[in-house]
Amino acid sequence: MNLVNLSRVARAYAGVVLLDQVSLGVADTDRIGVVGANGAGKTTLLEILAGRRDPDTGRVTSNTGLRVGFLGQHGHLPEGTVRSVVLGPSFDAEHEWASDSGVREVLDGLGLHEVGLDAAVGRLSGGERRRVALAALLVRGTDLLILDEPTNHLDIDGVGWLAGHLAARSGGLVLVTHDRWVLDAVSTSTWEVADGGVHAYDGGYSAYVLARAERVRVAEATEARRANLLRKELAWLRRGPPARTSKPRFRIDAAMALIDGEPAPRDAVSLRALATSRLGKSVYDVEDVTFHVGDRALLRRATWRVGPGERVGVVGVNGSGKTTLLRLLLGELAPETGVVKTGRTVRPAYLSQLVAELAAGLRVLEAVEEVARYATVGGTQLSASQLLEQFGFGSTRQWTPVADLSGGERRRLQLLRLLMAEPNVLLLDEPTNDLDIDTLTALEDLLDSWPGTVIVVSHDRYLVERVCDTVVALLGDGQVSELPGGVEEYLERRAAAPASQRAPARERKGDSRSDRKELARLERLVTRLSAREAALHEKMAQLAADFAAVSSLDEELRRLAAERLAAEEAWLDAAD
Repeated sequence: MNLVNLSRVARAYAGVVLLDQVSLGVADTDRIGVVGANGAGKTTLLEILAGRRDPDTGRVTSNTGLRVGFLGQHGHLPEGTVRSVVLGPSFDAEHEWASDSGVREVLDGLGLHEVGLDAAVGRLSGGERRRVALAALLVRGTDLLILDEPTNHLDIDGVGWLAGHLAARSGGLVLVTHDRWVLDAVSTSTWEVADGGVHAYDGGYSAYVLARAERVRVAEATEARRANLLRKELAWLRRGPPARTSKPRFRIDAAMALIDGEPAPRDAVSLRALATSRLGKSVYDVEDVTFHVGDRALLRRATWRVGPGERVGVVGVNGSGKTTLLRLLLGELAPETGVVKTGRTVRPAYLSQLVAELAAGLRVLEAVEEVARYATVGGTQLSASQLLEQFGFGSTRQWTPVADLSGGERRRLQLLRLLMAEPNVLLLDEPTNDLDIDTLTALEDLLDSWPGTVIVVSHDRYLVERVCDTVVALLGDGQVSELPGGVEEYLERRAAAPASQRAPARERKGDSRSDRKELARLERLVTRLSAREAALHEKMAQLAADFAAVSSLDEELRRLAAERLAAEEAWLDAAD
């Protein structure tokens, strides 16, 4: 049953057509991920669906009595306590919400007990306010939930909980997010907002990438650069965690045929050699460092070393000290005990969560050329204009005043200014905030050929697994812990930690170690049976003149085919 329908809807802003004759609908069983470039009209589309904004032309219809929950990028919260904002008059007494498992799950999953139910909303940080706004929506019954960048400011634990909760809830869902892992985990279909239209694809982000790549492959030569980025993205799907058995087999097979022979995303050995020549033998040495915030020890006699060419992801819950660690490396903070040694040739560039203000009077190209007119990337010298093109600023957009840019465009511009200074160490603190997926893909592609050290603090699991070769975590014990198993090991260690060291996590059915082993066993069985079928086909071709032998082989082939089909059905059930 459709909840909301748009018929020939159009909307323009500041002379730019964002939506042009768009017709679509959202059903009560839909879980739709919305992607597109910054400024393409994603937020406008969500606001029209939610009834928060009227179209210039066209018609919007919705069911009578439809209950819509809407989370904007910068949602306003009323004054009061966390308890009054989240629970409100719906739960007059504590025993009313304490006995409601759904409410308890939301409060625990978003860590609001750690924030404090009696805390004043006006004193909360941006991340805490985001969690309060999310909780206020999720504890109430809605027919349609519309979320604009809900994962901003959430740590990996919170993102994982939210993805599981959204995937399990009933009712329609439309969300805009740059977090590709969430799109894969939650979405059953994907809408791409581009050039005034909305293009629909079945499946989550991986399916969207594949379908989009297939479309681009038949495009004209003017689309060659975009096609190359997408083919590299598909190469990552084959090699990285998204290619594990949680994807339908036919999609992996199709991707394999599409990208057969695609080189590795980056030549790690060559990049390490180049980085060593630029950086020497050491970059950062953290030795026996202790650092407190108030009476809480973020680091306690911690030792950690970062070498030339390393690509390190730093993960941990909000408040665990990830940003503090970066600031210690940069020398902005001094350790209480111990020492942080920096290599003599290190030239760092730091992208903070609070991006420094840009000169509003400059135009985009001028803001970049103010740093440098040319930069060498991957051995190729590129002009400021060429790099702006890679980061989504077309030739006309390069002359836009900085004051007229969106938040995402400003962040893109600041990141590009950092790269133009040609640093040899990049420290990126939550770089995905406000960046669209195309820009993230371009950034990842740029980093693939960048011979330097990269340290990334991010809750974006896809980015960490895509860009980083190693992962370290701040687990609350005052140490910087190496995680050979990456983000997966981090989540397992968090789940195994004592309850006092972690927020309560929602149990996810069908995601235990034994379930994953069964899934892998079934895939191996299907592979073996398919190979035996192929061998029988070859043998039948060789014995084509021997009727008796062919009849016997055909009987065995039918038995194998039935066994394989049964195994495939079991595999699909386990994957679901």
